[in-house]
Parts: sequence; structure tokens; C-alpha cells
Amino acid sequence: MLVMSGFMIVFVMSARRLLGLHIGFIRALFAGLVSLAGLGVFNLVMQRPEQQGALTGVQFGSTLLVTMGFLAAWEVVLPSGSMGSPASWPRALRSRVARGRRYSHIVSIAVRHGLRPYLRGRSTGKGGTGSVRLARPLRLALEEGGPTFVKLGQMLSTRHDMLPPEFISELSRLQSQVPPEPWPAVEESLAEAYGVPWEEIFKDVDPVPLASASVAQVHAVWLRGGEKAVIKVLRPGVRTVVERDLDIICRLAAMLERRTRWARTIGVVALAEGFAASVHEELDFRVEAANIATVTAAWARRPQDGPIRLPSVREELSGECVLALEWLPGECAGEAKRLATATEAERLDWARALLASMFDQILVDGVFHADPHPGNILLLDDGRIGLIDFGSVGRVDAQMRSGLKMFLLAVNTGDPAALYDALLQIVGRPDEIDERGLERALGRFLSRHFMPGSAPSVQVFADLLQLVARYGLTVPPEAAAVFRALATLEGTLTKVSPGFNMVDEARTATVGAARRGTSSGQDRAASPEQVLPGELLATWELLRRLPRRLDRVTSALEQGRLGVGVRLFADARDRRYVRTLVHQVLLTFIAATSGMMSAILLTIQRGPEVVPGTGLFQLFGYHLLVITALLVLRLLFVISREER
Repeated sequence: MLVMSGFMIVFVMSARRLLGLHIGFIRALFAGLVSLAGLGVFNLVMQRPEQQGALTGVQFGSTLLVTMGFLAAWEVVLPSGSMGSPASWPRALRSRVARGRRYSHIVSIAVRHGLRPYLRGRSTGKGGTGSVRLARPLRLALEEGGPTFVKLGQMLSTRHDMLPPEFISELSRLQSQVPPEPWPAVEESLAEAYGVPWEEIFKDVDPVPLASASVAQVHAVWLRGGEKAVIKVLRPGVRTVVERDLDIICRLAAMLERRTRWARTIGVVALAEGFAASVHEELDFRVEAANIATVTAAWARRPQDGPIRLPSVREELSGECVLALEWLPGECAGEAKRLATATEAERLDWARALLASMFDQILVDGVFHADPHPGNILLLDDGRIGLIDFGSVGRVDAQMRSGLKMFLLAVNTGDPAALYDALLQIVGRPDEIDERGLERALGRFLSRHFMPGSAPSVQVFADLLQLVARYGLTVPPEAAAVFRALATLEGTLTKVSPGFNMVDEARTATVGAARRGTSSGQDRAASPEQVLPGELLATWELLRRLPRRLDRVTSALEQGRLGVGVRLFADARDRRYVRTLVHQVLLTFIAATSGMMSAILLTIQRGPEVVPGTGLFQLFGYHLLVITALLVLRLLFVISREER
């Protein structure tokens, strides 16, 4: 028994080493059993003792080959780490069953609301009557699907460039008309969050919610001193549902990125992970309280014109599941009756104030409201605008802000070369890129959207993202959050002021941001005297470092110490690629040489016989044939893993 166990260990460790695999106990045990089975079969085939003694190397080599083949096949079907440890299998099984039930639930919702023909591609819903018939069932299905799908509907409701008006009108109801939780469930959540009944905390609570969102709902409360405030209460049981839905979304994103090129190009996994992270933040109101504090501190560092207000947080009444905020009297922009009576000038002022605030948040503060849909915008009774729901904020570092400012400056000046440099500062570039082709494509992009006489629209975002994907550039999550927020804001601005041209108005908004930070670009029609200060401010960091660098270069040139150092294969990726290539070429050469030698030796009939019927040259040929098979299997396995 000890001898057999030793053989198992030797075969498994050798096969693992040759294949370069890290395997667990279960896989090693099965591989050991397969090796023993192979060894037993070989013993049955080689019945004569003299043959067994002469072909011991062939016997062990064949057994090793069978063990390697078994591990390679298992790795192809179930890659290492895909099943986790045995201790985690019960939990994984429960999770898989829960996901299966969730999939079935989603499909049943779609079928119940009559969406099955649309999902299967048998009907497109195009045309006026088709859009009307599809819009309401789609909204109801998203509502019933749960918080994650409600947030999807909220995002779609702002995309006027993608959906017909019927869909926008119906999906906009998801901004604040999500079916509320029954008051007893909310009351129980309050008691659980505070540890005591709400009557000991507040003087009164309105059981009818002011607004009902996807993960929480808002109620008016009166404090002990009689002051009015609002509280956001997390929906009971929402965490479990959202976690499961986010897991499904991330798995689908990973599958798409493995199987499709477009998904790898735009970084679907990174986008899904960013979305999941933002939703996770919304499930903890302590994060939102910290976000409000961060945004308030950032706003305090620059002069305030006063058209935008933020609610203050009552920290003593806030926690993970409840957030207490200052009462801001007003109406949601999505349902404000004031919009119907406001003049066109008032609507335009509100839209411009929102746009200017967003550019200040992105380009100056570096922290911005990432979900500015109409349900999160309040038209206050005093004529100002309130921003609420900071559960999801975006953060932009200094380098990204600099790239965005340079991008806007290049757009306003119509310079394709500057736009190319700014774009590569924002997005991630591949190892190889058609620089001249990309610059020409950006020139056509400018001509299409920003030349005199053109009418820029929000379609500029879609065209830019298509251009980025076509040249293999990847949009980092923070840049994607900026574009997503601006696309959402465009829908809000159109709601506040119909006909508002966001792209055209952005030229004026960026001037205000430039005055409060560094230059973000000037108006397209500005004179050279007006453009020059903006150019100098935008390239200030470069100009500040340039004299020191020139001094170093000229000093080295004067003293004869100027040289250019070139290191071949300085990049670790290049060294790794060359090492892998040489390894595979040598392995292929050795396998081919061994195979040819074994074929030649097996054809030689003369020479001394080691055992009856088997000559010395044939014995060498059999051993070389086994070695060839091992090398070929190793080579094929390595190549297949690299392709995956």
C-alpha cells in the first residue's frame, strides 16, 4: 500500500510540474487513482516478466502520459479555482440555486407582462402604437424586478437620444413613483435601526412617503423641537436582493468579456464592477453622509453664486440604515408644477445653473453627483435648486481633471492634435495604436459636431465612445462615470428646459469652471488674444517644469555628457514574451527531434535483441516515443491556456 501511494504521489507531482498547474487535494486524489489504473492496465498488457523489466521506462512514461492527459482534460472542462474549496461547495450550491431561482423569476416577470416576443426578437415595438404598448409593460416589469432593475429604468429614462418619448415618459415615473413599502415594515426598520420605537426619537412621522426610490424611501418627520426634517429609510430586505442581482450582472459581464471583442474593448467587467460598487455605496447611508460632507467641503473652497443648495446631515439621527437630512421645501424637477408656469428664461436659468454646477464639480472639485436624474433635482420654493441623493458620487483625480480640461479646450479650438493628446490622457491606450488614423478620425469628429453651422447634440457622447472602441482604447471607470453623469444630466436639462443644447451651452459653463480652477477652454469663436490665456493656463504645469529640464539638457550638452540610453526589452512584458516564445520554440524543436529519432529507431530491424521480439534500437525508440508524447501534450496544453 505504501509503495502504491508513493507511485501515486510521484506521478501526480510529476504531471503537475510538467503542466505547470496548481491543483487541490480532490483533483490530486483523482489523478492518483487514474495513474494507478493506467499502471494496472499496462501490467495486464505486458504479461511476460522479461518485457515488463525491459519496458519499465515505457510503462512509467505511459502512466505519466495518462495522468497528464487526465489533468489537462479536467483543466479544460473545469479550470483551477473555478470550483473553490470543498468547504465552500455547500454555500456555492445554495448561491447557484438562488441565482437559478432569480433567473426564473426574471423570465416569469417578462412573460407575465407580455415582453416575451420582444425578448425573442419577434417584435421590435417600433412605431407609435408599438412603443405605447411596450412602454408601460416594460416599466411595470422593471418595477416588479426589484431595486437593481428600477435603477436600470431610471438610467434609461434620461436617455432621450436612445428611446422614443413614450418610453421616456413612462420610465420617468420610476424616478420617484416606485411602489412604497408598507408603513408597518418601515416602522419595524426604524425600530431596528434606532433600537427603540420611533416615538422616542421623533415628535411625529408622516407614514405616507414623500418619495419612494429603488433602495430606500423618504418620509417627513418632526423633531422634538418641532423642526421639520426628512429621513431616508432603507427598504427591508433590499440588501439580499441587490447583492444577488449584482452578482448576476458581474457574471454576465465576465462572460461577455471572455467571449466578445467589443466587451473587452470597452471594459465591460470594469464598468459592471463600477456599477456594483456605486450600488453597494447606496446601501450604506453612512457613505452618503460622508459624500455630502465631502461635496460640501469641496464647495466651500470656491466662491458660491448661491443657486445650488445641498441638504445638511443630522449626524446624531443618522446611521447605516437611516439618514436624517435637512428639510428643503420644493418639488422634484420630474414632477414640478412650477415648470408648467415658469417662463422660458427661468427654465433656461435653472438649466444653466445645473450645468455650471456639474462642470464645477467635475473640473474644479474632483467629486461630483453621479446620478443627476430629475428625481434627484429639487426646484426650491425660494427659486434655487437643491441636489439630493448623494449615495452615488464620482471622483476624478488631478490627472483626469487636467485631461478633461485639455479635451474641452481642444474641442473649443477645433485642434485635432490637441484633442488626440487630451483623449489619450483620459482613456487607456493599447500597446499598438494607429496614431495618424485616430487623429484623422478625431478631426472628422470635430468637423461633424463642432464646426460653424453644425448643431451639436448629446449624440456627441455616443459618437465619441464608438470612436474610442473602434481604436481599441479603454475608458477607465472614473471617466465612464463622468460621461454617464453628463448623459443623465442631459435628460434632466431637457426636462427642465426643452430644447436646451447641452453641448453648445457647455462652452459657456466651462469658462466659469476655468475661472474657479485652471482653464477649461474658451469659446470657439474667441479671438487669439482671448484664447492665449486659456492655453497658457491649461499648459501651466508643462511650462513650469520646462526651464529646469532645458537647463539640465544644455548643461549636459556643454560638458559633453549628453547621451541617449536605450535598453532593449526594458519592459517586463517584452522579456516575458521573448522568454515564453523561446521556451515554446525549443520545446517544439526537442519534441520534433525526439519524434523523428523514435520513428527512425523503430524502423531498424537489425541489432541485438533485449527481449524476444524487441531489439535494442526499438527499445530506445519506444522510450523516445513516450518522451515525444509527453512533450507534445505539454506544448499543446500551454498553447491552449495562453489562448484562453
